[in-house]
Amino acid sequence: MSHWPVVLEEAEAPGTLILRPLTTKDARAWRQVRSENSRWLSQWEATAPEPTDTLPTYRQMIRSLTAQARRGSALPFAIEVDGRFAGQLTVSGISWGSLKSASIGYWIDERYAGRGLTPTAVAMATDYLFFSLGLHRVEINIRPENAPSLRVVEKLGFRDEGVRVQYLHIAGDWRDHRTFALVSDDVPGGLLNYWKRVRATA
Repeated sequence: MSHWPVVLEEAEAPGTLILRPLTTKDARAWRQVRSENSRWLSQWEATAPEPTDTLPTYRQMIRSLTAQARRGSALPFAIEVDGRFAGQLTVSGISWGSLKSASIGYWIDERYAGRGLTPTAVAMATDYLFFSLGLHRVEINIRPENAPSLRVVEKLGFRDEGVRVQYLHIAGDWRDHRTFALVSDDVPGGLLNYWKRVRATA
């Protein structure tokens, strides 16, 4: 069952933060932000395991993600701050039946890092998955060396479930990832509300 498209908005972040569908119209802004942040992002980027493999173009990526969204297996969001494209958050691997689980991946323009925007975006998406879609579990997989991303899940209280050895091909080699997860019972009042309380007491 597809719930796409969907737009999520939070006005109490530093600035208005919106998660909206990532589309082909974002191509220019997406490429510009990625180019300006190549040093910041390249060490965490997915790569092709075989020399003959090629990664999809932007248009191919959008076409694939949009098809998955319509099938109910993914949610490709653009992160927008005060009307400006600032990054991407993708919910992938949405599973139903006895699993009712999904994974979240994200990246953000370095200029917006450290302002609490990424945890806010992750909390917004997680609440949507738990309370609008009715999923049971959300996980995030992060390289052990990725300190900024580790801070995101630590701030939000995601549970560390251990290491997945050589989990993804990143930056030219198979890389270990740590898996962090929450189930809906962990945040009955919502993850965004939890995150707001954490920020208020920090």
